[in-house]
Amino acid sequence: MSKPLSKQELHNLAMNHVGKDLEQRGFEFIAINSKLKKHPQFVCMDKNKQYYFVIVRAVILPENPNNYDVVWMETFKKHARENDAKVLYAGVGIGSVNGEKEPIYLNQEYLLEYNGIQVLETSLN
Repeated sequence: MSKPLSKQELHNLAMNHVGKDLEQRGFEFIAINSKLKKHPQFVCMDKNKQYYFVIVRAVILPENPNNYDVVWMETFKKHARENDAKVLYAGVGIGSVNGEKEPIYLNQEYLLEYNGIQVLETSLN
């Protein structure tokens, strides 16, 4: 019998999807942190040597994966500015194919809502 995925396993699943997207976009990985609530999850560099801090947020559908804590993000943007980095946000919604109240199980099909990576402006208002 399969076991439901833990919060950490759901987060890792989301990170795998985002990591593949970043790789396809040509980013070079500098550091990866897969621990829950440790940010950023990815530190990447583009071909122009610009650093990016990537925040990955996994949510259970029907919650909207594109929403994030705006107040907390302002603090994080400040951290990025201090390190001459840009901020990318990737929200990933994961759900059970058997209904929104059902858990997501290891090695079984699941629903995925991923609208790609959002560039968050880090300049001061």
